Amino acid sequence: MPELHPDVAVLAPLIGTWAGAGAGEYPTIASFGYREEIVIGHVGKPFLTYSQRTRATDDGRPLHAETGYLRVPAPGRIELVVAHPTGVTEIDEGTLVVDGDGLSIEVASTSIGLTGSAKSITALSRSFQLAGDQLTYRVAMAAVGEPLTHHLAATLRRQLE
Repeated sequence: MPELHPDVAVLAPLIGTWAGAGAGEYPTIASFGYREEIVIGHVGKPFLTYSQRTRATDDGRPLHAETGYLRVPAPGRIELVVAHPTGVTEIDEGTLVVDGDGLSIEVASTSIGLTGSAKSITALSRSFQLAGDQLTYRVAMAAVGEPLTHHLAATLRRQLE
């Protein structure tokens, strides 16, 4: 594997496979539980690769997937670029805080692209907290006429390779 690019060295604790459980809700849908796997890697360039897959806890059916990149354009700043198979692209920007045992990321959408058949999404925000081998996150979404509202929360643990 190539050496980690110095621009993203601060994100090294995120590299690996994360798995766990989460819960989703939104005013327009029934609440649901899910199992999730996130894989974060690198190829020696100034970004990390990101892929996410979820399955329903009740019957194991696939729910959602997304893929993208994490970038650190300046100290304390972070960008997340994501493509969803539902016809949505998302560019998020925000803050990165690193402390002794982990890091904290807070991002909000600066741009959302929609195909002609995608559901109307007007804003997204994400919050990630890494403490040791535990990664937690929350996602809020403004979609289909609803204001920015809590949508997802999960706790994932680092998986040993």
